[in-house]
Parts: sequence; C-alpha cells; structure tokens
Amino acid sequence: MTQSRRTFLTGITATAAAATRIAHAKMPAPRAVEAIAFDGFPIIDPRPVATRTEALFPGKGAALMNAWRTRQFEYTWLRTLGSAYADFRQITQEALVYAAASLGLALSEAARDHLMQSFLELQVWDDARPALEALRGAGIRMAFLSNLTPAMLDAAIARADLGGFFEPHLTMDRVRVFKPDRRAYEMGPRAFRARPDEIVFCASAGWDAAGARWFGYRTFWVNRSQQPVEELGVRPDGIGADMADFARFVLGT
Repeated sequence: MTQSRRTFLTGITATAAAATRIAHAKMPAPRAVEAIAFDGFPIIDPRPVATRTEALFPGKGAALMNAWRTRQFEYTWLRTLGSAYADFRQITQEALVYAAASLGLALSEAARDHLMQSFLELQVWDDARPALEALRGAGIRMAFLSNLTPAMLDAAIARADLGGFFEPHLTMDRVRVFKPDRRAYEMGPRAFRARPDEIVFCASAGWDAAGARWFGYRTFWVNRSQQPVEELGVRPDGIGADMADFARFVLGT
C-alpha cells in the first residue's frame, strides 16, 4: 500500500470514528422514571362485574359480558370521533342496554342498576399493594390516567385503603375524549411536568398499550389474560402477568 493511500484510508477511518462519537454524544441517555400513569385495571379487579352478570343471567353471562365490553369501548371511540362526549358511566350503561338487546335478553331497570352498581364496588388485585409500596418507596409519582370515572376510581381506592399512593386522577372528563386519542395521553406530561419518556404508562389492554407507545410513553402491559400483542406496528416496552412484574420492570430488579 502506498503512503498516500494509507494516509487517505487512515483519514477516512478517523473521520468515521469521530462521526460515530458525535452521533453517540447526541443520543439522549435513557431517562429515569419520574412518574407512572396507570390505566385503571392493572390495579382494579373487574372480575366481580362478570360474576354478577352471570348470576343475573345464568348460562348467558359470558356472552353478555363479551358483548357489553366490546360495545363499551366501541362507544368510547365512536363518541370521541364524533365529538359527542359522555362520561364512562353513561357509556357503560348504554353499552349494557345495547348488549342485552342484541342478545335478546330482558334487562329490567333493577338488573341494569344492579350491574352498574358493581363498578362502584370493585376491589383491587391482591398484587397491587405490594407493587405500589415498592414504587412509592422509590420516590416515583403515580396517578390514574383512565377512562373510568372519578367516582369509580375513588370507590376502589377507598375500599382498598390506597388513598395515599396517587395524585389527582387524570380522567377523560378533563379533556372530553377517550384513549387512544392523543389528548387523553397528553394529560400525563402536563400533570407530572415531565417528558413522555420520563413517564411509564401501565396498560391493561393491548390497544391502550399501543396508543401510549404511539404517544411516546414508555409502556408496560399487565397482560393478565395472556392476549397476543396487537398488530399495530408498535410493541410495549415490557409485558408481564401482574403488578409484581410491572414493579420489577420499573425498578430494574
């Protein structure tokens, strides 16, 4: 190799190395977790609603629950797209009435009210408190960013005596849209005064995990029913079976 060629190649190598160092220097380091925004159901156990539904409609409870749940979320999305906001309690009741009618089930006013009352009598998952204690011990701020109404969240928190763990709820009444609209997720950075990548969003549904990732949150999916990841072009940063898995993800343990 001639001296001139050796000098030329050495110069290219040095330039490439310098460019790499500059590029790496411009890449932001991973940011610490400043706060957690929770969907409601990683913490709140919704199973008693299904139990009560089956008790009222023996042998048909599962079908009614599936139709009710599907229409419930379809209504949140339709009302968001149509700029026709109603709170989650109203949507839930309307979805129940529709679901029962679609299955040919006679839903009395008393049965309707009994099922709706179940949303104010929910407990939290057994694994919630230990995880929340570990996260609070690490100095991480926490709030619900949930479709559930404040009354639904307050009732569950009071029944489990978890009032000291959470900052004010970030519910959809504040923005009059539902997730996965970006305006819903934007409540987190505003409330916590933090960047989206400093916040971890804890989802209970695959579509909500996708919406949070689209927005820019670091996202963990508490996938208790072992559902597949949604085919929406993004994946959660972490997936686990319960709140213990979530706490390990956040704390790096």
